[in-house]
Amino acid sequence: MKDLYILMLSLHGLIRGSDLELGCDADTGGQVLYVVELARALARQHEVVKVDLLTRRIEDSSVSADYARPEEMLGDNARIIRLPCGPRRYMRKESLWPYLDQLVDRALLFLREQKRLPDVIHSHYADAGYVGMQLSQLLGIPQIHTGHSLGRSKQQRLLAQGRKPQALERQFSFYRRIATEEAILQHASLIITSTPQESDEQYGLYTNYHRERAVVIPPGTDISRFSPPSRRIAPEPEAARLIDRFLVHPRKPLVLTICRPEMRKNLGALIAAFGSSPKLHEHANLAIIAGNREDIRKLDVAQVEVMTDLLLDIDLYDLWGKVALPKQHKPADIAGFYRLAARRRGIFVNPALTEPFGLTLIEAAASGLPIVATEDGGPRDIVAHCKNGVLVNPTDIKAIAEAIEYGLADSTRWRRWARNGIAGVRNYYTWDAHVRKYLRVLFRLLHQERKQIRRTMAIYQRPQRHPLPLISHMLISDIDNTLLGDRAALRRFLAIMRATPPNLGFGVATGRTLESTLKILKEWGVPLPDVLITAVGSEINYGPELRPDIGWQNFIKHLWRRDAIKSALGGVPGLTLQAEENQREFKLSYNVDPEKMPPIAKIRALLREQKLSAHLVYSRQAYLDILPLRGSKGGAIRYLAYKWGLPLRSFLVAGDSGNDREMLIGDTLGVIVANHSPELASLRGNEQIYFARAGYADGIAEGMAHYEFGTSIMETANDT
Repeated sequence: MKDLYILMLSLHGLIRGSDLELGCDADTGGQVLYVVELARALARQHEVVKVDLLTRRIEDSSVSADYARPEEMLGDNARIIRLPCGPRRYMRKESLWPYLDQLVDRALLFLREQKRLPDVIHSHYADAGYVGMQLSQLLGIPQIHTGHSLGRSKQQRLLAQGRKPQALERQFSFYRRIATEEAILQHASLIITSTPQESDEQYGLYTNYHRERAVVIPPGTDISRFSPPSRRIAPEPEAARLIDRFLVHPRKPLVLTICRPEMRKNLGALIAAFGSSPKLHEHANLAIIAGNREDIRKLDVAQVEVMTDLLLDIDLYDLWGKVALPKQHKPADIAGFYRLAARRRGIFVNPALTEPFGLTLIEAAASGLPIVATEDGGPRDIVAHCKNGVLVNPTDIKAIAEAIEYGLADSTRWRRWARNGIAGVRNYYTWDAHVRKYLRVLFRLLHQERKQIRRTMAIYQRPQRHPLPLISHMLISDIDNTLLGDRAALRRFLAIMRATPPNLGFGVATGRTLESTLKILKEWGVPLPDVLITAVGSEINYGPELRPDIGWQNFIKHLWRRDAIKSALGGVPGLTLQAEENQREFKLSYNVDPEKMPPIAKIRALLREQKLSAHLVYSRQAYLDILPLRGSKGGAIRYLAYKWGLPLRSFLVAGDSGNDREMLIGDTLGVIVANHSPELASLRGNEQIYFARAGYADGIAEGMAHYEFGTSIMETANDT
């Protein structure tokens, strides 16, 4: 395969092709640099014809207008694509979760417009991993995932610091993040990690982590930007200006650190180490580059705490005139800071409590600057490969001070470390080295999955003749307690439907079996719909011949082990199998005693422990349906949208209960009838979900009027 199309997903933070605003907040750090440079590096390879880096569009006066551009080129064959997702304003990553389904739908529309589908989807961090997983399942395209940081290890670290579980959940949404990470690990074809420690110790905390599906590929660095000082490279006047104005004796060796002002970066330990060492007081200066700020008081709460403690510690150790803490710098100044420290025979320090990789250590090494680094995670491999410094226990203040003193004490050793670092980066950490291994692994993956990919993609080939030739819009309704339940309301609704043009299609989506659906619709006098989504979305049939969609069946049977799931749930209290006529090839249905049944999360965990993949749908505190991972009403609607080339906003969906939830969220138009069950109340406030004042079929009609669904369709029909 010599014409790869790679779709990369990285959603949070501020992503653009130049002048990256790294360190401006907790969401704009090394991941942003990594994905932009990886996209460029991949696009330079002759095997790759196209790389799209998909992220969130941001229209906010507080950030650059660059982040509102729908498309930005990164060079030949690579570009950034920005799609709307949730509110237009800039948002921290923990606030994006409610809007990710909308991004799935918009990504599907974007991909529909391309001349071909991607060969692989590479997602970065849990939020993009969720979107990538949905796209992968819908399109049958393998997913690669890079976590960058993991919820379980972060949660454990913060709990160990004495933080309260409830406060952490409010701030970081750990429950949803960790559950999503488990699902990604279960689904993804390949996990890329930066270090063996990340692979073994951090991912090892997860039930669904399979080491055989993981590969360690250290990130690269752009050595054209990070290079050692030389006669050919002019001194760094701007970096010197930013640093030296703080210092009484600026020519002393410079101890440098560059990081975001986060608790885990452990800057307080560095200040304490420097402040408690008489040798460092006398013979060195300290520079801390901790992002940009206008006013410390306007930073987020966690950053305010870190920066305030820094200033108090500088005062405690009386380091005024010996510590530089500049407020502002440009992205281009970073390389200058490294070279300035190298010119002054200084040292770079990374004292972080945890460090999955340590990109700043690679940048420092490429700049000829020796390092002192935490013994946690990536620095172990970097120092082993580059032999350019020492590792320390980040909680041992005395050890940090002694390591810095040792690094500065011997000029011969310092020069050897500087040379070793430059050579080590060239041998192990260039982008060319990274993408060579990346592509080897990718080609092996695609070779293994080629037959499955072709079979899955085949279901999306649009047939010459299809059951929906004239339809441009679709109304899809749940049956029980939505379409049916009030005969007078149903008569009024059917009269409205008879007056609509032929390009409005009508479908039902129900937990009932096909046979039960046909029977109840006949009893209530409802004409046969164009599309019948039955068995909670596990079956699709087209009227009037009731033609089954075989492609949908082939698609959802992926990883489905019905008998094993039935056996695993046999002893779960509060679950009783429904009658045999309610069971289907791709659905197990249970009646529920909510007083006895364990939480749904525990049932999911039970299935995960036995390596079983399933989608659980709990509704009305009375029913539990177990479906294939890809099966659901919402998934079926998205499949129809993609297969028949209909935008998601051309679908109006109506429902009343929990098993309707997935088809109501996202980019479809939704209406929830007044007689809905309590589990849908949390959807209030969603701009594309209308809560009707009327119940049953009258509520559907009210929703149509609210969205002017019939009016706009009539205009479309008249135009054609």
